[in-house]
Amino acid sequence: MRDESAERAREHVGTVRCIALGPEIVFGDVDGNLERIVAALRAVRSDEPQLVVATELATSGYVFTGRAEAERLAMASDDARWRDVVDALGARTVAVIGFCERADGGLFNSALVATAAGIAAVYRKSHLWADEKKVFESGQSAGLVVETPIGRVGVAICYDNEFPEVPRHLALAGADILALPVNWPLVDRPTGERAPELIQAMAAARSSRLPTVVADRTGSERGVVWTGGTAIIDGDGWIVAGADGAPDASAAVAITPGVKALGDLNDLFADRRADLYG
Repeated sequence: MRDESAERAREHVGTVRCIALGPEIVFGDVDGNLERIVAALRAVRSDEPQLVVATELATSGYVFTGRAEAERLAMASDDARWRDVVDALGARTVAVIGFCERADGGLFNSALVATAAGIAAVYRKSHLWADEKKVFESGQSAGLVVETPIGRVGVAICYDNEFPEVPRHLALAGADILALPVNWPLVDRPTGERAPELIQAMAAARSSRLPTVVADRTGSERGVVWTGGTAIIDGDGWIVAGADGAPDASAAVAITPGVKALGDLNDLFADRRADLYG
């Protein structure tokens, strides 16, 4: 019997340039934020395979005073202004951009997935953090997996990744890499330690061999100080770029679809005992 997953892995093993973007985000300046995102995309444009991730709610800013303010700054996924984003992408570039979405009579904290061919998908955050619950409706899926020119891209947003079930679910659903737009508020931690959210992202990447691109904010907005946790994490769970407080990070990451083997006798997915996990 033919092992199609193994054949797919052999055919598609390669590297993808992963880029986490941190253009200046000015709260409320949707047009200006989009212009800066487009300029950043043009600056990294390439014909090589790329995954480019911008931060959570990159088009609007994050710290809303309430739902009415978010409604004024929301966009639809078919807004004509996304055309400039699509036009800025290389033929094998996938961009994942956080935005405040107006859809189906509701508001969502969403991430748009774009390629040079157009808008490929939209994911709506399902785990809302703190005051987000006063502004947004919850999405109805635990992340999203999108077939793209660089492979199967998993998408989740910020607090989603605090639930280990989400990145594992995406990996089991066939994601080759995870795009994670975030806005991580700075929290206290022991001297010398990494941000707890980043530690969780590293652990999740390692436990499913799922490379992860984290795009976080720097600076502050309306009194909220951001962690600056932007990082590129490889499939072994190690940070290969970023996590130094800089707004951007870039690194080549190996993509090995379907390969979860650990030596000759172990496999992260085949060894699972789902019958024992309640």
